[in-house]
Amino acid sequence: MSELLRILTHSRRLKHAAKELSIEQLEEVKNKLQSIIEDRLAESEAEKQIIAEKDAKIQQYREMLEADGIGLEELMGLSIEKQGKRSPRPAKYEVWNDEGKRITWTGQGRMPNIFKARIDAGEPLDTFLIE
Repeated sequence: MSELLRILTHSRRLKHAAKELSIEQLEEVKNKLQSIIEDRLAESEAEKQIIAEKDAKIQQYREMLEADGIGLEELMGLSIEKQGKRSPRPAKYEVWNDEGKRITWTGQGRMPNIFKARIDAGEPLDTFLIE
């Protein structure tokens, strides 16, 4: 099929290929091509008409929603409220360092070094629980 396309889209190749055809055959090819072109144009117009009707209905629905005060987000069931950052988790463990400063840890994420050192020294994690 690509060979046919290569011939049809290049005028010199088409002229060379048409040398072997008679006038009647060329007229027949012309009529068939014209028929194909007309069919394609009709299909294209039908598609454009369908799209135009669909766009008109969408616009009508938008106007109806706007008149009733309904937003697209509400219609789609989406939350209108902006979700903010969640509140931080409360500390679960605490320990006091040598300077008397309180170090806390939620139990999630990287464990602070002071907790690691104490656990490596043999203290159980449960001793740091906040009551």
